[in-house]
Amino acid sequence: MDKQYEQNWQIPKHKKIEFFKKKYKYCLCIPVINEGERFKKELRIIKSLKLPVDIIIADGGSNDGSTDKNFLKKNNIRTLLIKQDKGKLSAQLRMGYAYALKENYQGIITIDGNGKDDPNDIKKFIKALNEGFDYIQGSRFIKGGKAINTPLLRLIGNRIIHAPLISLFSGLWLTDTTNGFRAYSQKYLLDERVLPFRDIFLNYELLFYLSVRAGQLGYKVIEVPVTRKYPKGKVPTKINIIGYFNILLSLLKVVFGFYNP
Repeated sequence: MDKQYEQNWQIPKHKKIEFFKKKYKYCLCIPVINEGERFKKELRIIKSLKLPVDIIIADGGSNDGSTDKNFLKKNNIRTLLIKQDKGKLSAQLRMGYAYALKENYQGIITIDGNGKDDPNDIKKFIKALNEGFDYIQGSRFIKGGKAINTPLLRLIGNRIIHAPLISLFSGLWLTDTTNGFRAYSQKYLLDERVLPFRDIFLNYELLFYLSVRAGQLGYKVIEVPVTRKYPKGKVPTKINIIGYFNILLSLLKVVFGFYNP
């Protein structure tokens, strides 16, 4: 990796706690903040699968005890990164991805830390990375995928607005672009026509931007079927009405090239 290029990265201030040495060529990056037992259950399941990936936690500043160091070490977490700066999801991802690339991981898989995704599907992303794909998007809406108890507002927003706009401006047909269960190759993230390590990416912008940019630059893209299950009843969420407005605004800025280098 070009050290001069790396010097220009804008990465949130953070604390790094490494429990183990690097073991695999791919890593699993899990952004999380205060997901409690949902997160801990997810980590136990991932541990039981014995997947050939190193696990990196990109914590937004949890204070609920779910990122207890002894618990993480017991569940084979390689590294805990704790954000100590502004921003939300995109800032956490910049922090996690920058660490992964500096550690020379050839591919990065991302799964949310809220327990809604099926960790068994991680195997599909590993397979696609091995086959040379640069952006692998998990989808509930293709053959083999399952969307369970998806809130109506999110279903409409994804299927009617988000995915069609991303598809139109990326030049690829994508069906589940709000889904954070995805993977990227090292080559794609280090492309100087992408530049993901900029502090304009704070909330959800980076997810949307990376979905569009891969198709625009001609990278090898595929969707893989995944299961995403929401609990019955009231949906636990950190997104309010203002949050939905900001998501729409970010989407429009992405598709009209605002974030392009």
